[in-house]
This record gives sequence, structure tokens and C-alpha cells, in this order.
Amino acid sequence: MVSEISNCSPYPVKTIVILVQENRSFDHMLGWFKSLNPEINGVTGSESNPISTSDPNSSRLFFKDDAEYVDPDPGHSIQAIYEQVFGKPWISDDPDPPQEPTMNGFVQNVEATQKGMAEAVMRGFRPEAVPVYKELALEFAICDRWFAAVPASTQPNRLFVHSATAHGATSNDTTKLIQGFPQRTIFESLEESGFTFGIYYQYPPSTLFFRNLRKLKYLDNFHQFDLNFKKHCEEGNLPNYVVVEQRYFDLLWIPANDDHPSHDVSEGQKFVKEVYEALRASPQWNEMLLVIAYDEHGGFYDHVPTPTTGVPSPDDIVGPNPYYFKFDRLGVRVPTFFISPWIEPGTVIHGPSGPYPTSEFEHSSIPATVKTIFNLKEFLTKRDAWAGTFECVLTRKTPRTDCPVTLPEPRKMRHTEAKETAKLSEFQQELVQMAAVLNGDYKKKIYPHKLVENITVAEAVKYVDSAYKKFCDQCQKAKEKGKHESEIVELGQLPDKSKSKSFLHKMFSCIVCDN
Repeated sequence: MVSEISNCSPYPVKTIVILVQENRSFDHMLGWFKSLNPEINGVTGSESNPISTSDPNSSRLFFKDDAEYVDPDPGHSIQAIYEQVFGKPWISDDPDPPQEPTMNGFVQNVEATQKGMAEAVMRGFRPEAVPVYKELALEFAICDRWFAAVPASTQPNRLFVHSATAHGATSNDTTKLIQGFPQRTIFESLEESGFTFGIYYQYPPSTLFFRNLRKLKYLDNFHQFDLNFKKHCEEGNLPNYVVVEQRYFDLLWIPANDDHPSHDVSEGQKFVKEVYEALRASPQWNEMLLVIAYDEHGGFYDHVPTPTTGVPSPDDIVGPNPYYFKFDRLGVRVPTFFISPWIEPGTVIHGPSGPYPTSEFEHSSIPATVKTIFNLKEFLTKRDAWAGTFECVLTRKTPRTDCPVTLPEPRKMRHTEAKETAKLSEFQQELVQMAAVLNGDYKKKIYPHKLVENITVAEAVKYVDSAYKKFCDQCQKAKEKGKHESEIVELGQLPDKSKSKSFLHKMFSCIVCDN
């Protein structure tokens, strides 16, 4: 349930809802929205990339407006993003990037690794193709200068959303995953100041990457989305800070809705529609701010140069070899919406006005703005102290009464079935490995790589669901036995080295079964 904000707060918002989708750039999702509102820094069709950045006579591929279903998934590792942004491949002999990003290496990068994918990378959606976003853009606010917090893949950027640092991670770190990432998060800051938070999940929540959230005292802060989200909205029982997590796995009977390629964007549209309509019908609506963003650009083209100067390292931790990234530049621009009855229709937010001359909107802007609105005691890192805040979007003196009650129904884009037998994406592998930490399987020889080597999407879903249930059951038993609320339940036994490889194979088969 929401806790009351002090009467001295100048802001009408008591509940902030965060929904972060997967792997799409601003131009890919919203670039053509410039046709709806010329204030939006979008595309005109004149934007292009050369096939080869080193050939001055290279043919060019122009950005088009016919994006549809995308399969497979474009590259978005730290080295791929380096080439996309600076137009040349990363090499260890010349690790420092040029000062000025060119944003002209997207086509070259994808053609070198996934030949034939360049056209998909250089396409964006017409507003009519993503009708839920079209309605939100017309009715509320778009931010056209919000960047991923780090030029890397999903996990580091999702860590930034709630902690303003990745604690040195530039990709999946299976060692840190075992202990859990140790940094302070916005969740602790809220709790210490008397505010509430809740995480509504559809698969085991990625917020459990953070060690502190595995403590017994936070077990009741996690809620199944399908069972509880609408119910809490209807009852007016949403907490002050709400995190809504997606379905990250694509099944025949229940498709993924996170927008990660090769998942159908129309399912993501349905998900946003479902979340918005539940919030809009809540008695708490007039005290809400919904933020929709994307964790990173997923390898899709964007024309706005990525900030490379004046970006502070959150905590002076340097990333691992071979990149030794200093966390001193941002990732590619991503779509972001602000939705509230306190926002005027058709608002466009550009760059922030501070707090520093080089400040930008990026994922650390979320904890920075939460700190501002709820008057929390301190920043989490040097990054959220630097990041722009977006409370400025709440410009009205009274809440609107004309906000749409429902949003349009999206059109299905994918005409094939979900690939339940497909191999896992990098982030899906991380979720399976996190599940192995929760249920104790990380102590077995199959962790981390053999665990995810040949597992299919369907098998992964059974495994993560079973692992999370086991973890929650053991946590509940620990609470009933009077264990201290600050304890973390750690499951699993050390492996028996006498076991044969054939037995390990059988053991893995058992892990992914219905039991």
C-alpha cells in the first residue's frame, strides 16, 4: 500500500510505475513519430549508413518506415555497439574511442556478423503500426533524448535502472550473479525513508540480480503480475514505487511481451495497453506517473550521437578485460514515455536543464527523479547525482479528466508460431543462471555454461519457474522458523565429484522436467 508523502512535497505524484522493455532504439520505434509532432527529434528518411565506413564510394542504405516483425536479433554487445557508434571495429590495440560518434556503423556491423540483416536494422515503425504508442504520444509525453546508461547489453543497463551503476559489469557476470550484485538500490532508499515498493513479475524477476532483494524481509514485495497487479490497482493498493516485469520467454500458449527480437512487438503493445488501462481505472490514477523506457537499443539504428564526454563513472569501478570500460560514456538513444494526468497532451521533453552542463536523461534519471519527488536522503552514485530528472514534465495545476480510458488494439505482426525449441538469448541465459543461483544448482558442475548450452526456451521456462518456486518456498519456511529478516536463503549442496558425466547428463534432464 502507498505511504503518504510529506505535505511539504511540491509534487502531486505518490506512485511511480516503471516498465522497461527490451532492445529497441528510439528511431526504430518512434523515429517516424515526427510525422505526428514535428517537435520530436525523429527521422525524415534522409538518414543513412554506408555498407562500408572505410570506403568513401560505398553504397548507402537509407532508413525506411516499413518495420515489421524482426528475426533474428541484431548484435548489441559492447564491441558491436562500439562499431555502430564510431564506425570502426573495436580492437585491443586502439581501445579508446574517437571523440565524436558518427552513428554510421550499424549496417557495417550487422552485415559482418548477420548478413542480410541490414535492412531490418535500418527500418522504423510507422505510428499506425504501433497504435498504443501513437495514442500515448498524442495524449502524454515522449522524451526524445533518453539514452541507455551504458553502451552494452541488457543486464548492465537494467542494473542502472534501480541502482545507477552496473558495479563494473559490461555483460553477463556469472560470478557476481552467484553472490548477487552488492550495490545499494533505490529500493533500500525508499524503505529507509518510509516508502513502499512492489515488483510485479511474470517470470522470476530480474531484480533478483541484486543481492539485497533476496533478503527474507523483501519476500512479500514480490507479486505475480497476473494474480495481483489488476487487483492492487482496483483496490488502490499499489505501493509508492512499482516495477512491472515482462514475460521474457516466448511460448506457444503464452507469448513473450518484452519486445526483444524475435518476439512480436504487437505483444509488447498489448502488455503496455494492459498496464495502462489497469492504472487508468485505479482510484490512485490522479497520483500516478508511469514511465515506459527500453533497456538498450538492441542493435537498431539511431541517428542522434551518443554522449561521450562529461559522463561521470558511477563509482570508479572499471569493467573487466579486454575492454576495461570506465563507464564514462552512454549507450544509444532509446524510446521513453511519461504518462500521468498531470502531463499536457502531446508533450515532448528534450534534454534536461541540469543539474550539470553535461547532464543527460538516462536510466539513472529514474532513481534521481524518485529521490527528488519523494525527497529521499541521498543519491546512490555519482551517476544519478549527475543525471537529469524529469519531474519537470508534471506541469499541470490540476489533473486531467480527459485521459483515455482504453488504448487501441494492436495488430499481430508475427504470422509464425513461437519457437519453443529455440536456443536462448543472452538475457534468457542470464535468467536461467540466476534461477540456478536461487535453487542452489550453481554449486553443480553444469553451472554456468553447460546449464544453458542446449536448453530450449520451453525447458528454460519450466526450470526458472520451478527454481523460483523452490526459493520462495524455502524463504517462507525460513521466516516461519524465525530466521532474521536480513538473512538470505542459500540452497544447494556441493557436488559429488565421483558422479560420472552420464549421471550429470541425467541430472540436467531432471532439472528441466516438470518436477
